[in-house]
Amino acid sequence: MLSTEADMEVVGQACDGVEAVEMTRRLVPDVVLMDLHMPRKGGVSATREIAAGRAATRVLVLTTLDADETVFEAIRAGAHAYLLKDATERELLETVRLVHRGESVLTPQIARKVMDQFRRLSPRPDALAAPDGFSTPAMAPQDSDATRSKPFDSLSEPLTEKEEKILQLIVEGDSNKQIAKAVFLAEGTVKNYVSRIMDKFHANTRTELAVMSMRRHRRP
Repeated sequence: MLSTEADMEVVGQACDGVEAVEMTRRLVPDVVLMDLHMPRKGGVSATREIAAGRAATRVLVLTTLDADETVFEAIRAGAHAYLLKDATERELLETVRLVHRGESVLTPQIARKVMDQFRRLSPRPDALAAPDGFSTPAMAPQDSDATRSKPFDSLSEPLTEKEEKILQLIVEGDSNKQIAKAVFLAEGTVKNYVSRIMDKFHANTRTELAVMSMRRHRRP
C-alpha cells in the first residue's frame, strides 16, 4: 500500500526489533512504522534506540495494543504517533505524511486515555478541564519514574496570549492546519508559533509539549 503512493518509498522491512534498529541506522528512513509485539527486541525498546540515535527519523507506532501503560511507554520512548491497526488506509497514509512533516498524531480513543489520567493526577479537579473529544497519550497511574523522567521547571520566557491559545489547541490534539483555521493565521505562521512555544518549554515533540503543559497546570 505504501509503495503505491507517489510521495512514499519503502526502503526496507524488518522482521523484529533488533533488525529494525540495525536497518534504521543503515538506511536512515524518514519514518519508521513500528509494531510493539516483536521477537528479540520489543517495539518500545527499538523505538527508544532509534529516537536516541537518529533525530531525523520519526517513529509511527502501528499496533493492536492500546493498554494505558503500553501507550505511554511508547510515547516516552520517542514515538511521534500511535495508531491502532483498525485505522483506515486513508488514516494511515495521512498519519505517515503528518509525522514526516514533524507533527504528532494520536487516535481519539488513545488520546482520551491520557486526558483521563491527567485528570486523575491533577491536585485540583478544574486544573485540567478540556473540551470533549480531547486527544493525547496515557500516563502511568502514579507519579512514577515515568512521569518524573523530564520534570517541568519553568518557561525560558512567558507565553504571549496568542501562544497560550495555540498551546491549548495543541494539547487538544489539533494539527497545524486545524489551529490555523481556529486562530485565523496561515499554516506556516502557526508552524513558527509552535516552534517558538516548543523552544520556550524545551520540548522535543508536540506530545512532550502537551505533557509539560499539563504539568505546568499541576504545579501548586
